[in-house]
Amino acid sequence: MAAINQETKREGFFQRLGRQIEGWVGIETYRMLKGLVTNPISIAGLVLLGIFLFIAIFAPVLAPPAHVDDPFQIPRDGYGAVPKPPGSLWNSRQPPLPFWWKPIMGTEQWTHIMGTASGQWDIYYGVVWGTRTALRVGLIITLIGAAIGVTLGAISAYYGGIVDMVIMRITDIFMAFPFLPAAMTLSAILTPVMGKGLFPAMVALSVFGWTGFARLLRSDILSIREREYVLAARVIGVRDAQIMFRHVLPNAIFPTLVLASMRIGSYVITFSALSFLGIGAEVGYADWGQLLSFARAWMTQLGEYWYIVIYPGVALVLFCLSWNLVGDALRDILDPRLRGTQ
Repeated sequence: MAAINQETKREGFFQRLGRQIEGWVGIETYRMLKGLVTNPISIAGLVLLGIFLFIAIFAPVLAPPAHVDDPFQIPRDGYGAVPKPPGSLWNSRQPPLPFWWKPIMGTEQWTHIMGTASGQWDIYYGVVWGTRTALRVGLIITLIGAAIGVTLGAISAYYGGIVDMVIMRITDIFMAFPFLPAAMTLSAILTPVMGKGLFPAMVALSVFGWTGFARLLRSDILSIREREYVLAARVIGVRDAQIMFRHVLPNAIFPTLVLASMRIGSYVITFSALSFLGIGAEVGYADWGQLLSFARAWMTQLGEYWYIVIYPGVALVLFCLSWNLVGDALRDILDPRLRGTQ
């Protein structure tokens, strides 16, 4: 009986907590958050994201930077062309030893945990610090693209007429260019102006990455702007900006959030492709695409040098998968046709 009473009290506590959170964030947001933490697909995605966040936050602990002024510079063990297998000893310019290495391994000899790529770039450092690069690139490009797309899509749908026609024709022009070749061309043009590094490729991806957000939000707002509560707000003289931010956008933004979560992973893959082609991150910068580019000369010998592709490739695949799982779960949670099936 005591156990039953305690279980009842626990359920009552969680119910009260749920009602409080619902009051703070609103019904729709609470339903979305509740679905994320109870949906098996989203839980798998969130666990993967948690692992990547842990690696990114504790990168200086997991792999102490060899270059204090530039921690993203991958340390290299000489200049030999032949990759070294996992477990090889450092021969020259050994980076600082992490505090956890000696208690676990019982030695002060730092080894190449994941081996080295061609040019003796340490793969472990590239994978660990490349996690920070992936998060920064994916989040910044998505935020910029979503901000541009949401702004133009909202203006286009709400005002309609000539404004809608002009904005959508501009969107059509940008969508007419194949995404990867267009970003590659613009990045190559911007590199001499902005210098070699992350920013030319990030700017190029942002310039061509907003169209999907604009199209999606426009289609949602076109239906929402004709609903009774929006028409009533117009009748009583509420300003357009207030109608947009208080009534229209909050009810139309959720599908855009789903698209944004999925785009983060795809942007990271596209950026890695640019790095692989030599117009993304500079040589030696901690980026998964950069690591894969070091393996180009050894693609025909992957039976022996499998590690130069497997480690950065698996990191890239799992990172993209984690965001796609969260996006799929959000879509299922927010799709009215699927409500009641969770």
